[in-house]
Amino acid sequence: MTFTERTLQIDIADAISGRKFDGADHGLTSMKAVDFIVELEDRYLFIELKDPDDPEAPPERRGRFLERLRSGGLDESLKYKYRDSFLYEWASGRADKPIDYFVLIALDSLEDGHLLTRTEALQRKLPKRGPSGRPWQREIVRGCGVFNVESWNRRFPLHPVSRVSAADHDDRTAP
Repeated sequence: MTFTERTLQIDIADAISGRKFDGADHGLTSMKAVDFIVELEDRYLFIELKDPDDPEAPPERRGRFLERLRSGGLDESLKYKYRDSFLYEWASGRADKPIDYFVLIALDSLEDGHLLTRTEALQRKLPKRGPSGRPWQREIVRGCGVFNVESWNRRFPLHPVSRVSAADHDDRTAP
């Protein structure tokens, strides 16, 4: 399956199912939502895409994004996107496999150290562990990570990310 958001595209050939989740389709306007929910054989992937380097976006959009990144506002938004999506799927009876939450930030200037810092901040906010650092009785999230395009493709060579022109897509998931 191919998942496209503006000019970013992820190919996940081993997906059993997948859907665009961010939008009005879930019917709850008060909820934040991850961009895509993908079912694999052994787990779900919750995927959030951020593209401040989108060549078709106005330059001020990149500046606003960088400010949110520096201020920690992005971490807060990512936390709520995951939590609301998890609660929605759990309450719908679909959170029956481990869930990994991956954030792709298509910003070439993000280096490995920045990505590690963002990943650790996100892990603290979700939280992966329960009170006093003990494991939850029921896992909220198995793993999470923040990636740029290069690190994503290095870590997930079977699920590559590429950039496409806006004319080549229509922001839908294609089977």
